[in-house]
Formats: sequence, structure tokens, C-alpha cells
Amino acid sequence: MTVHTLNELLLVCSLVLLVAVAAVRISSRSGLPSLLIYLGIGIAIGQDGIGNVVFDNAELTQVIGYAALVVILAEGGLGTKWKEIKPALPAAVVLSLVGVAVSVGVTAAGAHYLVGLEWRQALLIGAVVSSTDAAAVFSVLRKVPLPSRITGVLEAESGFNDAPVVILVVAFSTVGPVDEWYVLLGKIALELAIGAAIGLTVGFLGAYGLRHVALPASGLYPIAVMAIAITAYAAGAMAHGSGFLAVYLAAMVLGNAKLPHWPATRGFADGLGWIAQIGMFVLLGLLVTPHELVHDFWPAVVIGLVLTMVARPLEVFVSLLPFRVPWREQALMSWAGLRGAVPIILATIPMVSGIEGSDRVFNIVFVLVVVYTLVQGPTLPWLARKLELGDSQEAADLGIESAPLEKLRGHLLSFAIPPASRMHGVEVSELRLPAGASVTLVVRDGKSFVPMPSTVLRRGDELLVVATDPVRDAAEARLRAVARGGKLAGWLGTGNGTAH
Repeated sequence: MTVHTLNELLLVCSLVLLVAVAAVRISSRSGLPSLLIYLGIGIAIGQDGIGNVVFDNAELTQVIGYAALVVILAEGGLGTKWKEIKPALPAAVVLSLVGVAVSVGVTAAGAHYLVGLEWRQALLIGAVVSSTDAAAVFSVLRKVPLPSRITGVLEAESGFNDAPVVILVVAFSTVGPVDEWYVLLGKIALELAIGAAIGLTVGFLGAYGLRHVALPASGLYPIAVMAIAITAYAAGAMAHGSGFLAVYLAAMVLGNAKLPHWPATRGFADGLGWIAQIGMFVLLGLLVTPHELVHDFWPAVVIGLVLTMVARPLEVFVSLLPFRVPWREQALMSWAGLRGAVPIILATIPMVSGIEGSDRVFNIVFVLVVVYTLVQGPTLPWLARKLELGDSQEAADLGIESAPLEKLRGHLLSFAIPPASRMHGVEVSELRLPAGASVTLVVRDGKSFVPMPSTVLRRGDELLVVATDPVRDAAEARLRAVARGGKLAGWLGTGNGTAH
């Protein structure tokens, strides 16, 4: 199929987006990460598919993939809550550094000795598949809430380990001899330090500016936030640091800075993240030639077995040994090391560099990601239940949305009471909200009413709470505490029934 006009191009793009959006529903019901469906769309319209679109530009794919990754990392950073990720930070950093080294070494050895690949190709595959994907992990764990200590480690690891992996892949893709291991370690440490410094600096300066400079329209704030995050990537890359780490840290600082018009900014970033994922996965599906994958299917399965059953558990065990993490949590983290679009994009780097055998490396990585996502994705919720790691408190937590009331200097909090919430049966007066916050409206069975202090709340109720700026955080903390601990929860945020 050949697209001749702009109108035809717009029609094709809009149809692909509509199909991809509809695929999210299928993904949520089946438990499969959406990346597989998007890849399938790309394969279906590409060579050997119904569309028969021939696309083989690895360099363009790499450029677009990098741009999409920047947006995805920015969106992930904006959604990362510092109070949840802080306790898991040391373990995540060790996993992202020591764990990556263990994974690369073990996987490369398996690719060399079991499959017969040359050492450069084996090291490339080992480095490429060492990056995990939080989007793939959490898309299949929606219905099985985990303790925050596990999700915090997995989320932070996926945000941090892209940076050292990219450095290793670029080093192994350089024409000529590969640097000595101690030189690589020095480069990784320097680039990570530069990226972290620039990311934190840009993030704090950007947050300060947005809080003190009033923009003429509220719609400019989401654009400004994304522009600041992307600036961090560009500055980090131009300074020969890790741009990926810079954009993630800058976005995390911005996401925790209580910026004006935050709900609109979060929604804008979420939409951009979805577009970036859809476009990136469809393009990767177009790049692959299905009939060429048959020859590399079993080598990919063997390397995937080494990665999944040996390398990942070993890296988790070695990295988390100082933190005394229970074996059940280690087992789940080992199986939750899903690979997403990042390894496939990184596999285009040796193709662009002209490394011998790079086409085979790309095919093996593509098959490995697809096959083991199909295996691990649907079984993750089952494993979490078998290991008894589902967190009932997390399941009962409230999904509170906040909208600022700028002129009134307040916030409108809205949420629905989940089925497992202990807020069921609690009277409005027993919420004990701080002075300056009150429940103004309850929606029950499609009908709304203004509650009395004696109104008993029920599961499924939707509540609107108005809170002034000074008590906004305390009101949200109190609501979450009652949702977890019931009417006996302690004052302002503790969920165990003990007062401050």
C-alpha cells in the first residue's frame, strides 16, 4: 500500500489510533500488556501483512523511538510520588546498576555458549534486554494491588535502568574494539552523575518558575511542564550525560512540586504518553519482517529462558541481598521483570551503526520480548495471589482526584468509595476532616444530595470534598486513613487506629 496524499496519510493515522485506543479495552480484559496489541497492529499493516507497507528505515525508527521514550519517561516521572518511591530508592538504584551488570553478563554468556553467537552480538543482546518496562508490569497488575514497597522498587528500577543500559548498548555498538570494563564503568558513572545533576537542577528551577510566574492561560501550564522535562533531556545529552535519567528526575521533581493546574497537566502528559507508546510500538511492528523471525525463534526462546530463569532471579538476589527482602517478594520481582519497547528500540542502535549480525540481534530481541511478555504478563496476577502479596489496604485505597479552585484558594476533591473500603458504614461526622474541609455532595445510585453529619456512607458512593489550600493535603491523608482503617483510624493520615 502506498500513501500518496496528506489526506490519505491522515486517514491511515486516525484509523490506526482508533484501533489502538479500542485495543486498550481488550488489553485490560485479557491481562496482556498493550504493547503486544500495538506491535500486532504494526505487523498487520506492514510487510507480510494485510497492508503490505514496506518500511525498513532503522535510523528513523531509532530517532522517533528516542523521542517517544523521552515523552514516556517524562509522563512516568510526573506520575511518580516521592513519598512512595523514597523508601524503595536505595534498592532500585542497586538493581539499576549492579543488577544490570549481572543480567548482561549472565545473558551474554548464555547467548554465546548455548546459541553460538559471537561475543559482541551476545553482549549486545545481554545489554539490550536488561532494561525493564514499568508500563508493561503495571498494566497487568491493575487488578492485583501490591504493597507499595514492591511497586516502588519496580517503578524506580524501570525509570533508572534505561540510562546505564543505553550507555552499554552504544559502547558495544561502536565500530572497533570495545572499551575495557573499568573504562565503561567510569563512563557510566560520569554520565549518570551529569544526567542526575542536570535533571534535578532543571526540575527545581522549572518548578520554582512555574510557581512564581503567572502564565496568561491555564492551557499553557501543561505545555510548559513537558517543555521543561524535555529541556532536561536535551541539556543532559548535550553535556554528554544521561539524558534519559535527566528527564525522569526533572519530571519527578515537577510532579511533586504542587504546581498550578496540576490535574490538567497530568491529563495532558498522560495523553501524550499514550500517543508516544502507540506510535512507537506500531512503528516497531512495521520495521520487523515476520518471515525473517522464523530462523531466530528458538535462539530467542533459549536466550529468554536464560534471562528469565537465571539472569533476572540472580540479579534480584544479588542486588537485594543487603536489604533483606523476603523471598516471596524477590520471587515476584524476578518474574515481574517484563521487557517492553525499550529493548526493541535499543536493538536498532547496532543496526544504524552497521555492526555485523545486527539484523539477527534485532530479530532475536523482538521475538524474545513478544514471547516472554505473552508468558509472563497473564501469569503475574496469578503469581502475586499465590505468593499472597496482594495488599488489601491498597485495594481499599481511594483514587482521589483534585481540581484547584484558584480564585477561591481551595481544592475540590472527588472520589468513589471502593467495594473493599472500610469507609463503608462511616458517618460523615466520623470522617473527622480538619477544619477548612467538608463533604459538600454525595452521589448515590445516580442521585445527588447534600449530606448531613449523620449521613452514613456506603460503598459505591461518590463524594465531593472542598478543602482550603492549607488543609488540602491533611484532608486527603485523613480520607485515605479512614478508607483503610475505618472510623477508628487515627487523626490526619494514620490508618492503624492510633492517634498522633
